[in-house]
Amino acid sequence: MTTRRIGVIGAGILGLAVARELTLVHGAEVTVLEKEGDIAAHQTGHNSGVVHAGIYYEPGSLKARLCREGVGMLREYCAEHALPYDEVGKLVIASRSAERGGLRRIAERARANGVPGIVELDAVSLRDVEPHAIGVAAVHSPHTAITDFAAVARSFAEEVVAGGGRVLLGHPVRAMRETVSGAELIAGTRRFAFDGVISCAGLGSDEVARLTGRQGELRIIPFRGEYYRLTEFAKDYVKGLIYPVPDPRYPFLGVHLTRRIDDEVLVGPNAVMALAREGYRWGVIRPGDLREILGFPGTWRLARQHWKTGIHEVYGSLMKRAFLAAARRYVPALQSADLVRTTGGVRAQAVDRGGRLLDDFAIDVHGKITLIRNAPSPGATSSMAIARHIVNTIPKL
Repeated sequence: MTTRRIGVIGAGILGLAVARELTLVHGAEVTVLEKEGDIAAHQTGHNSGVVHAGIYYEPGSLKARLCREGVGMLREYCAEHALPYDEVGKLVIASRSAERGGLRRIAERARANGVPGIVELDAVSLRDVEPHAIGVAAVHSPHTAITDFAAVARSFAEEVVAGGGRVLLGHPVRAMRETVSGAELIAGTRRFAFDGVISCAGLGSDEVARLTGRQGELRIIPFRGEYYRLTEFAKDYVKGLIYPVPDPRYPFLGVHLTRRIDDEVLVGPNAVMALAREGYRWGVIRPGDLREILGFPGTWRLARQHWKTGIHEVYGSLMKRAFLAAARRYVPALQSADLVRTTGGVRAQAVDRGGRLLDDFAIDVHGKITLIRNAPSPGATSSMAIARHIVNTIPKL
């Protein structure tokens, strides 16, 4: 059989997981095209490194199944490749009695999804897990872990190259079209011909979709997640991961305290609409991006539905004391001087024309071109399972 030539757009963890799956399992000749000068330059390299156990997701859903499969695959992969993986555990805390119902539903979902070791705790016993934390009740997921997703992505890239593939950095895709035999595209200054193309472009998903002439009914709205880190003294207040009970209206988990694999402890993130697709700071404004974001009807419908929450998030972005108040709800010993501003990230959040925040996968297949339009959290955790699902469900690949 003739070796299939597949192009993968995007060298984040999902694009590289797809490339690895194609190379090692399907024997394809894979070329990964990345516009930046390094892999994992955006979402993969700017997250907190939490390996989600699957406690939040609707039982039986694709998201829940891929998360549970992905956790097992990632844990084994890290062990085999001597990559960091530490089960520090997660505590989801109800700070007031009104949140007990939501907390109970999390415990029920976690057990239904087969998450191991789930324990419901009262106000006293939760302090056996996190001595400096407070709340009226909690759910403990002892096997929730942390890792270095950028290191995992680099390992995937090495396997692709060792299997005969290529990872080409500094190759932004400028043009693309479907042909009778596959797809042609121009990336950087070079022309490529493939039997098929899979786009895992994250924040650049809309731009790639536009090149195909098939933008559809979705757009990526960039949400900046800002963080503080705890000082060397204050980080001893947090042993593992401390999360609030999330608001079910949003695909965001709220401001939480996260111990990272480098032993730093982060406080955050919030969720503020960025003014550029790669708007990592307030001062980063790209008029072209902003015109597209504001020109999409779904943006305004989203704003009308959730303007109060939006104002609250902006306030938290501008006022340190709002971040501190959110953290002190769970760890009251923290003081303002304990929080130091650090780098954040930008989440590629798909929104439909009705202003709905998509909380599930969106995959568009157009002949020989496949566009991953939304790969929500836990995308990094589930990357290997998502890659297998994508590759196995694309027709005639």
